[in-house]
Amino acid sequence: MSVTGRWRIVEMDLWDLEAIDLLGPAFIEFRRDRTGQFRFIAVEGWMDCANGERDGRPSVEFTWDGDDDGDRASGRGWAVLEQDGSLSGHVYFHLGDDSGLRAVRVEGG
Repeated sequence: MSVTGRWRIVEMDLWDLEAIDLLGPAFIEFRRDRTGQFRFIAVEGWMDCANGERDGRPSVEFTWDGDDDGDRASGRGWAVLEQDGSLSGHVYFHLGDDSGLRAVRVEGG
C-alpha cells in the first residue's frame, strides 16, 4: 500500500470537524507525479511531495504553497500510512500554526 490517493481529513489537533469542513469536506491528496493538494478550514495548499518510509511504513514529506482565507500561506508537512490503513500526519504553516491530522482513504481515491 502507499499514501497515493485522496484522503478525507477526519480529525485535526487544533480544529473541530465543523471548522475543518468549512469550505466542504476536508481532504489531502497525493498524486503519483509527486504533487498533491489539500483543503481544510479556509486553507488550500498545493504540494511538492517526496515519498519515503517512517518506521518501516510508507510515508510522504511535502512542502506546500497556498491560500489561507485570501492570504498567501506556505509551509511543510508529513504523513504516514498507519497499520490500520488510516493516515496520520502533521501540517506546518511558515511562521504560524501547526496541527496533527488523521485521515481515511476516500473510496476510488
